[in-house]
Amino acid sequence: MTQNIYDNAGFFAGYSQLRRSVDGLDGAPEWPTLRSLLPDFDGKRVVDLGCGFGWFCRFAREAGAQDVLGLDVSANMLARARETTSDNVILYRQADLESLDLPTGAFDLAYSSLTLHYLKNLGALFATVHHALVPGGHFVFSAEHPLYTEPGPDYLDEGPRTSDWLAEGVVKQHRTLATYLNLLIGAGFAIDRVEEWGASREQIAAHPEWKIDHRRPTFLLVSATREG
Repeated sequence: MTQNIYDNAGFFAGYSQLRRSVDGLDGAPEWPTLRSLLPDFDGKRVVDLGCGFGWFCRFAREAGAQDVLGLDVSANMLARARETTSDNVILYRQADLESLDLPTGAFDLAYSSLTLHYLKNLGALFATVHHALVPGGHFVFSAEHPLYTEPGPDYLDEGPRTSDWLAEGVVKQHRTLATYLNLLIGAGFAIDRVEEWGASREQIAAHPEWKIDHRRPTFLLVSATREG
């Protein structure tokens, strides 16, 4: 089962204070680039894997999506999402992405933001997403960049990494860039675009809270299409 760190009271309190938690998509510095990877939403059926506070779900509906399903393992996240959503076309459901089951061909777009690096069995999720999409359906996601999950000398040594970010004992799964892409290919996806996102020096000057080690990207952004 996925570590449900977001239902840890201390972690959730800290996470709720982050700019991306307060300002939503506009508070996420990588959002403009991630948005550019997304297809048109008009009439689309959308699933958000790790929906958090529901920011993307609401954005998808406002952009014209026909149906939106938000999934998250955290009861805290889902409670906040439901409190801030008035559109009854958006449905939220608690689900562990490590053992997710979705109906075949039920969605036109699958989306995930900063969730996949928590999952141990990512290949199984990619296979689930593939069969849940219609042929030609899109899968767009972001994850912590592998050079961020493993900034040291053990880049090729894949596996869990434990940190004390907002709370003690937060476990994330480190895997190489090649593993992410090859798992997608193995699941039957065609890779459309890959971005290794990091804040520019100009962005950091304008937003000191985005200060990072400028020598490495922070996020991996990928757009893929279901073939066949």
